[in-house]
Amino acid sequence: MGLQRVPSFPKNTYRWLNHYVIAVALPSLTLYSLPKMEFSRAYAYPILMPWIAFVLAFLFFTSLGRFFGWSRATIGALILTAELGNTSFVGFPIVNAFWGEPGLRVALLVDQPGTFLVLSTLGIFTASFFSTGSFTWQVVAKKILLFPPFLAFLGALFLWKYNIDVPLPMQHVLRALGSTVSVVALVSVGLQLSFSQSEKEYAPLVWGLGFKLLLLPFLVTFVISFFIPEKGLITAVTLIESAMPPMISGAIVAANYGLNPRLCSRMISFGIPISLLSMYLWYRLLI
Repeated sequence: MGLQRVPSFPKNTYRWLNHYVIAVALPSLTLYSLPKMEFSRAYAYPILMPWIAFVLAFLFFTSLGRFFGWSRATIGALILTAELGNTSFVGFPIVNAFWGEPGLRVALLVDQPGTFLVLSTLGIFTASFFSTGSFTWQVVAKKILLFPPFLAFLGALFLWKYNIDVPLPMQHVLRALGSTVSVVALVSVGLQLSFSQSEKEYAPLVWGLGFKLLLLPFLVTFVISFFIPEKGLITAVTLIESAMPPMISGAIVAANYGLNPRLCSRMISFGIPISLLSMYLWYRLLI
């Protein structure tokens, strides 16, 4: 936020940072991490959780938006920021602190084939639909197929399927580029932060954070208890990951499509500190 006060600092720097995250850093992270994963049937629910959450968020905010008369841009921004959780850059440290390396393996499944793939497919569909006001399969399919992180996901899936090892020097490069996602994304969001809040903008923010930090984890808990009665590491990590604050990359995608960038940045800036308390409360319910 301090850079906003420097008169000579370019005002559109955040746009270039957004492009870097989407075109370079996120694909690098995917190509480095995904081929190393091991899958089994026991981990189906952590993978499915973000997909189920997307459906719930889509139905919730389209209905709420019609009731309150919100703009399409606001509805689209809330779907992308209130469903997609920060399951890696906030999620991994939290899960590691609670459950160590075994928990991280579950968290990685929530993030890569779950949250990240939702962003690369349904997230792009949502951003395109709510930004243009129209929908054609050709346009949306083209945007999904040309979305760099999705192309990286397909490449990583190919490497995993055929057990192809990326040369070690290239792995170092991918790891280095992928490690910049969090810092660059946070700087980008910080450049767009504005804490001035009008009454018109207040309601979407409260509803968005209330859904992301309270209602969604409650619904996930209900579904887990219905289908998986016994408690364990997988159910606990899945619940905590559902309570993560809004995903920075999801906010960047929404902002790039013109979906109420100010609301997107506020969902991040308010959501992360508030989630530290809400996640602790959810964790206390688990132990």
